[in-house]
Amino acid sequence: MIVLFGSLKTRSEIFTNPLSFPTEPTAQNFPEAYESMNFTQSFINSVLVMVVSVFLIVIFSAMAAYALARMKSKWSTVIYFLCAVLMLVPFQSIMIPLVSLFGRVNLLNRTGLIFMNLGFQSCMSIFLFYGAMKSIPISLDEAAYMDGANIFQIFWRVIFPILKSTTVTVIILTGIRIWNDYLLPSLVVNQEGMYTLPLQMYYFFGEYTIQWELALAGLLLAIIPIILLYMFLQKYIIEGVTEGATK
Repeated sequence: MIVLFGSLKTRSEIFTNPLSFPTEPTAQNFPEAYESMNFTQSFINSVLVMVVSVFLIVIFSAMAAYALARMKSKWSTVIYFLCAVLMLVPFQSIMIPLVSLFGRVNLLNRTGLIFMNLGFQSCMSIFLFYGAMKSIPISLDEAAYMDGANIFQIFWRVIFPILKSTTVTVIILTGIRIWNDYLLPSLVVNQEGMYTLPLQMYYFFGEYTIQWELALAGLLLAIIPIILLYMFLQKYIIEGVTEGATK
């Protein structure tokens, strides 16, 4: 509510009464913030990075989890627990050498950002998919194999459709994190016209002054799409997290 009220105030009113209702609401902040942020291009960049990253994360994580869940060896267990442990590694501890490495091979900006998202978000996704797949009886695989299906057909036509709620949960959790991320894009994106919305939000925070009324309006514009996505898919979240974490 503070963001909504602040986006309808003038700068002087924000400093005078930051927590109160706007006395004279104005919508002028929104077109100014839209133009200052180059919102259309930034929105396209954010959507492109999020959609491609989430698509790759879902595909590779689901396939990796299927292989780990169906393999009967000590290495599958080791790899699974390694994925669980890697979720605890903070990005800040490896960001400098990682960004330096990607810079040497010219994999910065959107391409590098997508690959880094794939690497950092896959462990949690594998963890959720693995738990859900352990609850699916292997007899389904065997029945499909007896009908002549190969391993890829078994996975895509039999197993993956059953994981709908887990897939939606992975989409929501990874999508929100990628959409809101500022630190990683700030290190990877260095080309004009490829900035994401969180990066463009920094435009309102100058060295000597902060345009709070435009910053709050821009923040509201930036969070509306992800809120709508969450509201549309929220019914699957509890079910998916439960399947991936407890079974």
